Amino acid sequence: MAKALLGYVGGSDPRLLAEMRRLQQRVQDLESELVRIQAENDALTAAASHHDRIMESVDAHQAEPALT
Repeated sequence: MAKALLGYVGGSDPRLLAEMRRLQQRVQDLESELVRIQAENDALTAAASHHDRIMESVDAHQAEPALT
């Protein structure tokens, strides 16, 4: 029954196998890109958090006016 459903003609279609390999490679590429983007996002989040802590430590009421 399974052979009939797959259109069994003596072997797998080489075009189907090539398409499957191409799609598997695309999935791997996208997973790698996702890991890279997540790492970049984590670095940006850490930098923003550090910047926020620095800005909170500055007392705006005690700061001198800027010279023009």
